[in-house]
Amino acid sequence: MENSPLFWAGFVVFVLAMLLLDLLVLNRKAHVVRMREALGWSAFWIALSLSFNYLVYRTMGHQAGLEFLTGYLIEKSLSVDNLFVFLLIFSYFKVPPQYQHKILFWGIIGALVLRAAFILAGAALLAKFHFLLYLLGAFLVYTGVKMAISANDPEIDPESNPIVKFLGRHLPITNRIDGPEFFLRRNGVLFATPLFVVLVMVETTDVVFAADSIPAILAVSRDTFIVFTSNVFALLGLRAMYFALAGLMRLFHYLHYGLSLILVFIGGKLLLSEYVHIPMGVALGTVGVILFGSVLLSVLFPKTEKPLQ
Repeated sequence: MENSPLFWAGFVVFVLAMLLLDLLVLNRKAHVVRMREALGWSAFWIALSLSFNYLVYRTMGHQAGLEFLTGYLIEKSLSVDNLFVFLLIFSYFKVPPQYQHKILFWGIIGALVLRAAFILAGAALLAKFHFLLYLLGAFLVYTGVKMAISANDPEIDPESNPIVKFLGRHLPITNRIDGPEFFLRRNGVLFATPLFVVLVMVETTDVVFAADSIPAILAVSRDTFIVFTSNVFALLGLRAMYFALAGLMRLFHYLHYGLSLILVFIGGKLLLSEYVHIPMGVALGTVGVILFGSVLLSVLFPKTEKPLQ
């Protein structure tokens, strides 16, 4: 394989084929995604990701295989924060469950395009300016600390979103959800629906989270193919994971701190790379232990609800 243009093209064709299969065949009609269906698709995407990981290991070597798995695990775990915010957005706008899959589908397509641009730009800058590695490490440590001390329950305020403000000023928007469409034409006038506003919120939220996750994976691997494919597989399974974990995400209250610790660890690994070499296997094990420990603590010590005043 050796990171050839042919394999890049083959991977992109594969991703497009899976997205078309999802849109035109499996989810052509809007429906409520049940737990059993979501768990089945989650298992499918995880199995497919691990199969690709094995392909990377066999064709690109042991180190590349570990880098892909570590990047995939980091991106997958950081996605949990995305899912929680998506849940808040859907609740705020009262999006019916049968339309949530469509929003997530188009949101992920937009995320794939934006992240590809971020990855290519970031990898090119790191290759040209070595000192950026230390800035990247410091940024990850700062982000991890900020995540740890911030509130676990982010507020959703569409009125403060600059892109939503721009849409409100320049585009007529209907005041209620009436069907699965993003746009409606009434009396010759094109209106955006609240579902389009939700889609914009999902996209801009992902851009914010990409500012954390892309640097974290670039800190693990400088190979753009490894970084991009691990991101893609994590994103492709994001919708299924959302519907599988929608009712459980609030239970994993210590995961937030686990994710912050992972960012601090990866950032510290970069800052000390000139003096201390941490093998990729050790880094992967550390990330896995932190994730498992934070989930276990969440189960053993459930969050107590504050009594009503």
